[in-house]
Amino acid sequence: MTKDTYFPPPGRNWERRAPEELGVDPGRLQAAVQFAVDNEVDWPTDLSQQDVGEDARQWSTRLGRFKDRGGPTGLVLRHGYIIAEWGEVDRVDLTYSATKSYVATMAGLAFDRGLIKSVDDPVAAAETGVSIDYSPRAVAAIQRLRDRGDDARLNTAGRGIGVDGFDSTHNASITWRHLLQQTNEWQGWLCGKPDIVDWNRGVETAVARQERKAPGAHWEYNDVRVNRTALALLSAWREPLPAVLKREVMDPIGASDSWEWHGYDDYSTVVVAGDEIESVSGGAHWGGGLWIHTLDHARFGLLFANGGEWGGRRVISQDWCRMMTEPCPVNSGYGFMWWLNTGHQRYGEAASEATFAASGAGGNSVVCDPERDLVVVTRWCADVSGVVDRVAGSLL
Repeated sequence: MTKDTYFPPPGRNWERRAPEELGVDPGRLQAAVQFAVDNEVDWPTDLSQQDVGEDARQWSTRLGRFKDRGGPTGLVLRHGYIIAEWGEVDRVDLTYSATKSYVATMAGLAFDRGLIKSVDDPVAAAETGVSIDYSPRAVAAIQRLRDRGDDARLNTAGRGIGVDGFDSTHNASITWRHLLQQTNEWQGWLCGKPDIVDWNRGVETAVARQERKAPGAHWEYNDVRVNRTALALLSAWREPLPAVLKREVMDPIGASDSWEWHGYDDYSTVVVAGDEIESVSGGAHWGGGLWIHTLDHARFGLLFANGGEWGGRRVISQDWCRMMTEPCPVNSGYGFMWWLNTGHQRYGEAASEATFAASGAGGNSVVCDPERDLVVVTRWCADVSGVVDRVAGSLL
């Protein structure tokens, strides 16, 4: 980002600029916008009817709420100014796995506040002495799930209903770094789902396997484990993560009050140190997750494209922003729940290699290119890389 980066005030008064004023070819930029509009995902409007991944077909029970989606939507920021927008930018929609970057931000804030001393500390140490149990409502909901027989193949006979943690021999060595890089191999159940339902999902560069690996040895996109990460962070903060996000990030950057962050309703209601709290989810292929409009998504992207600073105010540390974009040893295209453009493998040559993104199913992405001073937000787009490549290629 440049020293002249613009940070919008709270509300809808976000300043627009003509592309050519900021070194962007207007014709090429319009072509990128048209490409985004023309490449809408082939998904139903009713998102509760959309399968996302093998797990959704094999273990079809939705746990959280959904809402109907909008149409192709997005915007482009250059130096913080809006230079292009399309669709309903103030419509609140699901974000799917773009939520994971918000989960990682909760970890970054915990690191900055000293709640996490080191990302290489075992997570088990943070939960030692902290009671974490399902609420009575959650126990009843999970029992109903079992009674329906949806998880009959998983041999739950004789198994109690409790929150699995990090105290087993296998899980004890899992660190915060493992959780955030999705190399943790955590073993257990959460909200009625075992970790194995997300094995071999085939997301991006995932490598198929048949057996459990040691923590740190295998990268896998696994929503059960991401949700367990959110619960571990809830334990660290001792308050709902949406409240932390609002106070520490969204209010300082002037976001609206329209966004929502859901868990799985009764299934994810837990009692932490005596307080009943809903633990939020880090995705939406079982429902829930972050619901947010495009303008607020863009504020979040602008914050991180500017290295965690907003208009002279430090919101999240430079140390964290550096760590979160360091390539994972077993997947160089992934950081701390942010996708990376290492070797230009994700977005091509027009975007800088420093580009990183919060990315979810349905083309719900917040793409940040700090070297080009660009933020691109897309919703319901089947080819986000194509949009980003065209936007970056429109720079003069």
